[in-house]
Amino acid sequence: MNLSIVISAFVVLLLSILSLPLLDSYYWSSIRSLLPFTQLSPIADLVVWNGTIYTSDASLPFADSMAVRSGRVLRVGSYSSLKMGRVELQAVNCKEEFVRRIEEAARDSKPGSWILGGGWNNDLWGGELPVASWVDEVTPANPVWVTRMDGHMGLANSVALEVAGVSKLSEDPKGGTISRSADGEISGLLIDSAMKLLLASIPEVSLNERREALVRASKYALSKGVTTVVDFGRYSPGAPVEFSWQDFSDVYQWADSSGRMIMRVCLFFPMETWSLLLDQINKFGRALSQWIYLGGVKAFADGSLGSKSALFHEPYVNEPHNRGLQLIEHERLLNMTMTSDKSGLQVAIHAIGDKANDLVLDVYQSVGSINGVRDRRFRIEHAQHLAMGAAARFSQHGIIASVQPDHLLDDADSASKKLGKERADLGSYLFRSLLGSNGSLVFGSDWPVVDIDPLHSIRTAIKRIPPGWEDPWVPTECLTLKEALNAYTISAAQACFLDNDLGSLAPGKLADFVILSTDSWDHLAAGGSASVVATYVGGVRSFPW
Repeated sequence: MNLSIVISAFVVLLLSILSLPLLDSYYWSSIRSLLPFTQLSPIADLVVWNGTIYTSDASLPFADSMAVRSGRVLRVGSYSSLKMGRVELQAVNCKEEFVRRIEEAARDSKPGSWILGGGWNNDLWGGELPVASWVDEVTPANPVWVTRMDGHMGLANSVALEVAGVSKLSEDPKGGTISRSADGEISGLLIDSAMKLLLASIPEVSLNERREALVRASKYALSKGVTTVVDFGRYSPGAPVEFSWQDFSDVYQWADSSGRMIMRVCLFFPMETWSLLLDQINKFGRALSQWIYLGGVKAFADGSLGSKSALFHEPYVNEPHNRGLQLIEHERLLNMTMTSDKSGLQVAIHAIGDKANDLVLDVYQSVGSINGVRDRRFRIEHAQHLAMGAAARFSQHGIIASVQPDHLLDDADSASKKLGKERADLGSYLFRSLLGSNGSLVFGSDWPVVDIDPLHSIRTAIKRIPPGWEDPWVPTECLTLKEALNAYTISAAQACFLDNDLGSLAPGKLADFVILSTDSWDHLAAGGSASVVATYVGGVRSFPW
């Protein structure tokens, strides 16, 4: 047997930006795209799609997709109609295509039903942000909500805004922005916590759908060589904190007790609910089973670069009054972190802009000084843009930088436009600087903002060459293959206190590993491609099935 290359398959995926009501969050809507059912219809056993189907039905002679259940046709139409009007907007690079896809989804939807989806990236069509008027004419009878790829901004059409009661008289919530035109009219864009003004109006996904989503998402992750994920749940600015706990009890514990867990998960919960997590840990410990681990708590310091809500010391280019959004007051963040840490809980905080990272570093340093020395493993999720000297502070204070290399591919061009080239080059995606001397650098995917594909992400960390570029973006920050693999394996395990059992292939540890299509270390080290041949969890082959 040609074993090819076997690597430890502990890969931490940071599902941190995605929370909103189940269906509306880009996380859950993306996972829904793996599911053969719609919101208001029974679950299909089979979906046939991307074909030319002659139906012999005069009302619809041709279709490209068909859903089947219990041996009978459940629904016939376009693939978007089978997915409940969900519209996929990834890779859309012009306004016309953006509008066309939403129009198609509306055409295949019943009047009054929500058209949901997202993944759009305005940087792909030059940077202009979409507005409600783009799609109002083609969606007169359907509310629309489509989120940007980062999950920190979404576009609602006028019908959706009316349903949600959002008008020009509505005030910006703390930590969020209702985008407006120069004359004060609302544009349809809701940023960060302003999204909560609309989310309560969107129908939730059913419990069965959520459970099926977990199973299918787990199988997909295993096919990519992922055996353990860190799940920050349905928690983002504006989302109810209860959602993460509902998924814990209704989905994860159900799957565990019914034998449906097939990959390991480390769960984090909203920091506001730290006492609930502490109660669980005191009652049951951190390891609920071989599959489920209770991790810690999470908060948000700022938004995202793409939505121009990441918090910076200096303003965005050509926007002298916009330095981003601080999503939580400093004192409140400090007090919650202090209390959580004093209770022995691990803390993770989302920070993308340089000012947000400095704010969190200051909070962590203060908490460490007041609460005393212990093995706390503070985390900063993303650590994407750093001020001068900030990278060294991570190493000095033992703070973990939890980074997603593939975001670099989307941000390389837009960062220069939004921040200016010099500022972007000096402070963005500082992999090697963060690794530093004894620095703890952890890699993940942030799925579904980008795909679950650790091998692709590792190549990105090694090469740092964005699409259309010939040379690396800041080549001094490139990593070696060994450094990138460690960031995805042993360092990732250490970052959530699982390194006694996971993260490396050593006697006594769990036998979670993958087999790759190449047996050449040099090929991978040079940035060569490979695919996952097999994934093993606990020594048992979990992919292919």
